[in-house]
Amino acid sequence: MQILTNTKFEFMAQRKIAMIFSAVLIVVSLLSLIFRGMEFGLDFTGGTLLEVGYPQAVELSPIRSALESGNFDNPVVQHFGSATEVIVRVPPIKDVSNAEISSRLLEVLKQQNNGVDMRRVEFVGPQVGEELTETGGMAMLAALGCILVYVAFRFEYRFAIGSVAALAHDVIVVLGMFSLFGLEFDLTVLAAILAVIGYSLNDTIVVFDRIRENFRKIRKGSAVQVIDSSLNQTLARTLVTSFTTLLVLIALFLFGGKLIHGFASALLIGVIIGTYSSIYVASSVLVAMGVSKEDLTPVKAEGAEQEEIYEEV
Repeated sequence: MQILTNTKFEFMAQRKIAMIFSAVLIVVSLLSLIFRGMEFGLDFTGGTLLEVGYPQAVELSPIRSALESGNFDNPVVQHFGSATEVIVRVPPIKDVSNAEISSRLLEVLKQQNNGVDMRRVEFVGPQVGEELTETGGMAMLAALGCILVYVAFRFEYRFAIGSVAALAHDVIVVLGMFSLFGLEFDLTVLAAILAVIGYSLNDTIVVFDRIRENFRKIRKGSAVQVIDSSLNQTLARTLVTSFTTLLVLIALFLFGGKLIHGFASALLIGVIIGTYSSIYVASSVLVAMGVSKEDLTPVKAEGAEQEEIYEEV
């Protein structure tokens, strides 16, 4: 990454194009969330759980394929305790009783392997109920409020607005992509979105630290020039961090299995869009709100200049 140490890209010259691009992403995401909604997983919808035993160790992929062929959408198939014990969870089916669903499940499993033995069956309610959904949403808003106060205290209120705007941008786009492409949203995806918030905030704070430092250090140049210089100085760090993170996430996406596919997908989208937002969204908000050197220059106490003169004498 030596080539990125002395770059002189004019990032802010493209901020209007970036803002149009971000606006399109957000509008598309919001429209999809409003009209298509989310494809909630079993953690949110509940369903039927069936525990079965096999005479010998079994692979999960053939079981999952058999269930999908038997018209069970998005089945969750996991080993339970050992390679011969398997738990199957399927979402509720409209106008079909739980007893009938469990019977059909066992029938499909016996067709796939006649040695299967049912151990237990039960209806599983949603792990994330309406009350938890509401309190979780309030907790998210409270967290954004705390971030707003923290960044305003550490930097300046315009920096706080920029950081929260970038975080809201990232969360809306990730949720919008899941809605637009019909990807299943479960608790692992929710955890991934929280991780995206932390990743994006950390990246934005690193950029803001350099911007504040340069506003105090660079005497000549406009606010746009100082921000461009700061972005170029942190570009290598940003890209190296994002690249190494993406390598791990791509491996999880390709080889991690279906159970963490949504988790890896959310993080992949989040890291890419979070890297973009820390460069363009957060910094562009600073420019739009007219941040200047005077806003970040420490104010000297009254009489401090006279004291410095007396010390020199």
